[in-house]
Amino acid sequence: MGSPEYLKIVDAIKNRITSEEIKPGDAIQSENLLCEEFNVSRMTVRKGLAVLVNEGYIYSIPGKGNYVCEPNLDSYTLHFDEMMTTEKKGEEIRLIEVNVVKPSYEVGFNLEISENKHVIVVKRVFVSDGIVKAFDVKYIPYYRGIPIVEKEIRYATFPEMVAKKNSIFAMTKKLKIRAMAAKGEVSQILDIMEGDPVLVVEQKLMDEKDHPIGWGLMYFTSDDSGLEAIASFD
Repeated sequence: MGSPEYLKIVDAIKNRITSEEIKPGDAIQSENLLCEEFNVSRMTVRKGLAVLVNEGYIYSIPGKGNYVCEPNLDSYTLHFDEMMTTEKKGEEIRLIEVNVVKPSYEVGFNLEISENKHVIVVKRVFVSDGIVKAFDVKYIPYYRGIPIVEKEIRYATFPEMVAKKNSIFAMTKKLKIRAMAAKGEVSQILDIMEGDPVLVVEQKLMDEKDHPIGWGLMYFTSDDSGLEAIASFD
């Protein structure tokens, strides 16, 4: 038995979004055109559109139509922003390094690339009242022809760096949190003693085939984790 007709509409529009045939902000075809294309009733079309709205692929503006949503990659059971906001006076994010390097064993292992490949490394810090509170390092495989310009990576978030190679809607993030003793570059940049405790948030960005396309680590001092657990009841 085949899939319900409304799910065929859902799958078709998802494919158009993930393949970037239609992009965030673009209008979806009208209900009349979708009825004609899939040879179904208006009720079936509306059922399919409702699924897409509920799953966050599209949004509806009454009297105007349906539009592709901006993807949200920051939704976890534990909600986590890649870098703390800088809304308060005296807070800022500083980009301290952008480079193309040969990967270490750890980087190559997490990105599943060979040691003769190159990766883009981006380092930044979160500063509050002149004190570095967090240190962030991200790695993505380097592809010849990808420009490395500050305006594209000033926030160094994974989507901005890999959008030209992958559909943002097809990406997922895997998150691990652990504690460790500071050493080397981490203790130097955070200006803490070797052996002092730091909170580490490890992120891995996966494509639609569950292959790693970005890997990064954020180091937080003491209580400045920027993490918030949110419980909800349905």
